[in-house]
Amino acid sequence: MSKTFINKKAGYEITLRAEWIGNDLLLNLFGGDTPHMGTVTTFSVETELRVQRFPSHDGRFHKDDVLAEIIIERISSELPGNCVITAGVHVDHISKVQIEASFSMVKELTEELVRWISDHTLAKAPLYQ
Repeated sequence: MSKTFINKKAGYEITLRAEWIGNDLLLNLFGGDTPHMGTVTTFSVETELRVQRFPSHDGRFHKDDVLAEIIIERISSELPGNCVITAGVHVDHISKVQIEASFSMVKELTEELVRWISDHTLAKAPLYQ
């Protein structure tokens, strides 16, 4: 079961695509002028938050995990299983206003996600011998 949420502000758009895989949640957060996979953030109740930042340019690494962590902080108590978030939002010549907008956009997308999570039944529990 999957759902796509979109938010547009400050001249660009961010998309959050959610997919249940059993009781685990796969989230893809992307947008701007050049969507990409900048970071992968993983979470489970048994392990600490883990982040993989991919190389960007000029020896730097993407920082999209900052947006992913907004999501994790809000949904962690709602999750029955694991969560993986790929994130990549790039706006050419981004302004401070657009940077600030990204945080509110992701917070609003996350609230929509929380409502969607609460409205959908989880998969059956796995059976073991």
